[in-house]
Amino acid sequence: MPVRKADRQSRVKLRLTFIALVAGSAVGCAPLSRLSEVGNTPGLTHIEDPTTAPGYRPVSLPQPAVQQVDTGENSLWRPGARAFFKDQRAKLVGDVLTVSVNIQDQGQINNTTTRSTKANEDAATPNLYGLESPSFIGKIFPKAYDPNNLVHMSSDGSSQGTGAVSRNETIQIKMAAVVTQVMPNGNLVIQGRQEIRVNFEVRELVVNGVIRPEDIDSTNSIDSSMIAEARISYGGRGQITDVQQPRYGQQIYDFLFPF
Repeated sequence: MPVRKADRQSRVKLRLTFIALVAGSAVGCAPLSRLSEVGNTPGLTHIEDPTTAPGYRPVSLPQPAVQQVDTGENSLWRPGARAFFKDQRAKLVGDVLTVSVNIQDQGQINNTTTRSTKANEDAATPNLYGLESPSFIGKIFPKAYDPNNLVHMSSDGSSQGTGAVSRNETIQIKMAAVVTQVMPNGNLVIQGRQEIRVNFEVRELVVNGVIRPEDIDSTNSIDSSMIAEARISYGGRGQITDVQQPRYGQQIYDFLFPF
C-alpha cells in the first residue's frame, strides 16, 4: 500500500524535530530556554541564599594564627570600630555593603615574527679508485647513473606571523553585595548580583570576592580594586545578545572544522 503524502510529511517533521532536539542537547539547554521565551520578556532569577545554590563551595584560603585581643571592661572603644557610638560597616553574615565597580583598562600588544631558512646540498663522485666506472656502479645503480651529479638536495622555507591586540574597557557602576562568610582571620566573603531588564534585554552584573573589613570606608562602601580573588562579570541576555552572537550551528562548525 503506497504511503500517503501526509504521512511522509509527518515523518519528515518528526525527524527534523528529533534532529533539532539532539543538536540542542549537544550545545546545551540555552537554545531551548531562549525558544521558550520567544514573544516574552526574559525572566529574572529568583532571590535565594547563594550558599544553597548548586556547586557552591565555601572559600578556603591560608589563614594566620588567631590573635586574642584584650580590652578593658570599661573601654569606650572596641577593635575594628571606626565610629564612636556604632560601627555601621558590614561585618556579619547577611550584612549588606556597597561595591563600587570602577574598571578602566587599556592594553595594546603588537607582535611580529619572521623566519626564513634556505639550504643546498650537492654530492658527486667523479673519481673513487675507479669504482665510479659504469661497469661496477651499474650493478648497484641504474644505467643512467652520473658520478658528477650523484646527490642534489635543496630546501627553502619561510614563515611570517603578525598579531595585534587593542583593548579598551570601561565599567563604572555601584551595586550592593551580601556577606556570605566570615573567615577565621576576619576577612569577609561577599557576593552580589544585579539584574536590570529593559524591554527584551536583561543586563547582569555579578561580583564575588574576599575583602578586609578595614578596607570598608565610613559609608559602608568598598572599591572593586580592594577585592581579593575578584570575580566580576558584566553581560546580558535577550534579543540583542542573541543577534550579536553567531548561530549555534556556526559555533559548532567553527569549533570542529580543523582548517
